[in-house]
Amino acid sequence: MKTTDFSRAAALTLAIALAAATPPAQADETPPALDAKQSEAVEALVRQYILDHPEVVVEALQRYEQQQQAAEAARQAAAVAELGDQLTADPRDPVLGNPQGDVTLVEFFDYRCPYCKRVTATLAQLIDEDPQLRVVMKEFPILSQESVQAAKAAMAAERQGKYEAFHFALMEGGGGFTDEEILAVAEQVGLDSGALESAMQDSEIEAVLRNNHALAEKIGITGTPAFVIGDSVIPGAVGLEELRAKIAEARAKQG
Repeated sequence: MKTTDFSRAAALTLAIALAAATPPAQADETPPALDAKQSEAVEALVRQYILDHPEVVVEALQRYEQQQQAAEAARQAAAVAELGDQLTADPRDPVLGNPQGDVTLVEFFDYRCPYCKRVTATLAQLIDEDPQLRVVMKEFPILSQESVQAAKAAMAAERQGKYEAFHFALMEGGGGFTDEEILAVAEQVGLDSGALESAMQDSEIEAVLRNNHALAEKIGITGTPAFVIGDSVIPGAVGLEELRAKIAEARAKQG
């Protein structure tokens, strides 16, 4: 256990003990303060109790962590509800799967993120097996300038109608994302590299990336990949079954 965790739990236990040791005050009275000797006695009692029952500290910390997680999940759900169409219906965002699908999955990702690469096959399988799934791609380059260049290129590829092919080619490739490497992938999937380079300079693409970063900050997304399904925010490279379950849950809530 970390020292800070122990100190937090000890302070909490001490506060409870002090409250228990202090005679109850009337509604219009200020509770009497403990004198130095009483304080020392209570502190010694609390210390000994913690030493004799360390499992209480562990239990308190676990409960505190659960409460914090529940509070954060509730905050994120409220943020997702508030942001609504900015997450799921921004016309500037590329959409995979069925554009008119009944459930929308939003992915925040970075092309240089190895965990994003890991879930690429999972995402492709979900799209293939669920004809009613709509997937909104939120370009969220946070790892390097190469990430930014790759994201800009992908957004530019959308203008040539080849976002999906370019996206999966970048994710499945093992190389880096220098300008030369990006253009090589572009040519492999049949993109006009000259038009791509020109579109990458468009200020509207910069605006989309800034907007995605702002959305992520409001929701509390700090890493990639991260998924939003219904009112749930799911961080990390989660497995196929978990995503299937969340999609089914969102579909069930819709009636």
